[in-house]
Amino acid sequence: MTDKPVVAIVGRPNVGKSTFVNRLLGQRHSIVDDRPGVTRDRIYFDAEWMDKKFTIIDTGGIIPGDEDEIMLNIFTQAKVACEEADKIIFLVDGKEGINPIDYDIANVLRKSGKEVFLAVNKLDDPSKFMNITDFYSLAIGEQPYAISALHGSGGVGDLLEAVTKDFTYIEKEEKSEIIRIAIVGKPNVGKSSIVNALLNKERVIVSDVSGTTRDAIDSKVKYEGEEFILVDTAGIRKKSKVDWGIEKFAVDRSIRAIRNCDIAVLVIDSTEGITDQDKKIASTVIDAGKGMILAVNKWDLVEDKKSSTINKFEEIIENEVPFLNYVPKIFISAKTKQRLVNIYKTAKEVYSETSKRVSTSILNKVILDAVSMNPPVSIKGKRLKLYYATQVKVCPPCFVLFINNGNLLKDNYIKYLENKLREAFGFKGSPVRISAKEKGEKND
Repeated sequence: MTDKPVVAIVGRPNVGKSTFVNRLLGQRHSIVDDRPGVTRDRIYFDAEWMDKKFTIIDTGGIIPGDEDEIMLNIFTQAKVACEEADKIIFLVDGKEGINPIDYDIANVLRKSGKEVFLAVNKLDDPSKFMNITDFYSLAIGEQPYAISALHGSGGVGDLLEAVTKDFTYIEKEEKSEIIRIAIVGKPNVGKSSIVNALLNKERVIVSDVSGTTRDAIDSKVKYEGEEFILVDTAGIRKKSKVDWGIEKFAVDRSIRAIRNCDIAVLVIDSTEGITDQDKKIASTVIDAGKGMILAVNKWDLVEDKKSSTINKFEEIIENEVPFLNYVPKIFISAKTKQRLVNIYKTAKEVYSETSKRVSTSILNKVILDAVSMNPPVSIKGKRLKLYYATQVKVCPPCFVLFINNGNLLKDNYIKYLENKLREAFGFKGSPVRISAKEKGEKND
């Protein structure tokens, strides 16, 4: 799949960035509040305008402690958006008028070399459209667009048409590109050491100090005649321990790397076992719908190893995190390079599982047999009826069940059906998505 074009929404706090994003998406994805700085993080959304698909970055302001803090963080947000975006929408407040900070942001965006579109927001009354003339003094973009994000009026359509005019994005459900492997985990578990060992060179700085890696770094490598892309990422710490600024953006990039990868290798420290933070990162991978491998690193430091040590370690992991039972575990050492090449081999296997398509006839036989073996319980005298099932997508495999009543299909029964699908078809390392439609609904 070709990368989607990226559009960043940039501006000082409380100019209506989140309202604009919600208007574009048609629903309230971003939190909207009258207080400045409600959106603290950069948030990514898939958007579409006139059949053109792209990614929107909603960049947030902060709740300022003082003027220095707000200036520093607004500029940092703008600079990061400039790095990541193909195009930038610079949003200003048409009701309030030009703020001195707007000039400073315009200077940052101008130096980026990216195409910038100036949108003058909060012009809810068409009679106020003439207010945009003042904004020509910002000297950025071909013209200012008068818009009302709140009402979706003014030049919103003209703005989006100009932004997306040269966007091309071809989505392929089953792709034949290079497998993209993201090495993820909390700080200091050895992610960069693993990448360096696989590349046989010091591609990434390695240090005992956690947080050395700030950016997600791509490296192309060939193993047994097949190419892979390895992505080294910054360690993902607990939110409460992440400092605002460079580290915060590094973590954001790591999460984006998870969203953009094919397979995520979650690295944990064998001397610590699996921690709560490891579990949270695993949940992030699952939510993103990506294949996963659990790599237990620093295996050389485990003392008194026996032939049964790996089995016992696997049992501990499966007892502590049963939701990862479908994920393959590999036991490696970046230092000694023990079993490191298993990352490539296992990634190929997992990618094959995420791309697996099941014939409709066999799928329905498995589902209906599962229902016969364990019928759903009746609820208030009503019983779930499952008419048929179909697979609608791969990467990850997604299935739709056509049923009589959506209120009768409970989470525990969906989990039961997922387990039956895994017994029949494998899907090792791959999430499985199951949704339902009441019979007669349109299958979009």
